[in-house]
Amino acid sequence: MADLGIDVVLLSVGADLPWLTGYTAMPLERLTMLVLPVDAPATLVVPHLEAPRVEPVGDLFTIRPWDETDDPVAAVASLVGAAARVAVSDRTWAAFVLRLQEAMPEARWTPASAVTGPLRAVKDPDEVDALARASAAADRVAAQLLAGGIALIGRREAEVSREIADRLRAEGHQAVNFAIVAAGPNSASPHHDAGERVIGPGEAVVCDFGGTLDGYCSDITRTVFTGSPPPAFVEVYEVVQDAQAAGVRAAQAGASAEDVDGASRARIAAAGYGEFFIHRTGHGIGREEHEDPYLVSGNRTLLAPGHAFSIEPGIYLPGQFGVRIEDIVVVGGDGTPRPLNQADHDLAVVEA
Repeated sequence: MADLGIDVVLLSVGADLPWLTGYTAMPLERLTMLVLPVDAPATLVVPHLEAPRVEPVGDLFTIRPWDETDDPVAAVASLVGAAARVAVSDRTWAAFVLRLQEAMPEARWTPASAVTGPLRAVKDPDEVDALARASAAADRVAAQLLAGGIALIGRREAEVSREIADRLRAEGHQAVNFAIVAAGPNSASPHHDAGERVIGPGEAVVCDFGGTLDGYCSDITRTVFTGSPPPAFVEVYEVVQDAQAAGVRAAQAGASAEDVDGASRARIAAAGYGEFFIHRTGHGIGREEHEDPYLVSGNRTLLAPGHAFSIEPGIYLPGQFGVRIEDIVVVGGDGTPRPLNQADHDLAVVEA
């Protein structure tokens, strides 16, 4: 904050608040906000009925409950005082931001992610362990998929999605964030919403799923084929597999985020499929499934030990099929990439 010239950070709903305090605010019309000055103690302004949910953590912050007839915006403004530059959490509801700006007309505003993003992006050893546990749990579900333990043929995409979600919970996830199941031509849509389409034989099936385990996220993608795959599919799969491995190898400390993107993208372009790789190579992961650093052209952030992110190149042929392979990778203490997912990368043929 001092380096950036920020006088106070205001954190409401979103991942920054539990990352700093251990408390997750409910997304209510009642304002919860941590007021964190650069040179004074922090105060958590919280609805009185929510205050019992806050676990005190030593003298890390004090709690200021407010009653139904109080004005929480005025309470926050009084704590901020004459601060000239205020950073507000990116996920704060616009209605609250507008009221806060009205209450503090002289302040200059900036996103809190300018402060918290680079700090959250570098995980400490406990956070890496938490990500590894979440990834291992997702790996177990992926292994079941690859081994044919999750029936596909003759079932609706939505049914398979629900089963994958159930299996994530059975493996320890407290929440499922997404469970994409995209079959046949739907697999060419990277964020397809699993629906009523019945999965048939002779189809690509992209399964991308993840959740939250003990506060940290998992995210994995594997693509399988229902039956004997044709040569055109095998060719595309091998290109994506090679591109994904190249991205992992490039994820060394000192490399830039765009270097990793370029390593995967170059393999796909060289094979003639460059126009069909339509998204960035990866995103950071931690308290949120998408956070800094983003592996995309133009992001010159240098990777450092503790950075954690997905590497997930894909090729999507409209009206035909798509292929994506994704692992979570962390830059280890020695500066080399450490994949947290170990599920097999070879093409799995699923007959059931």
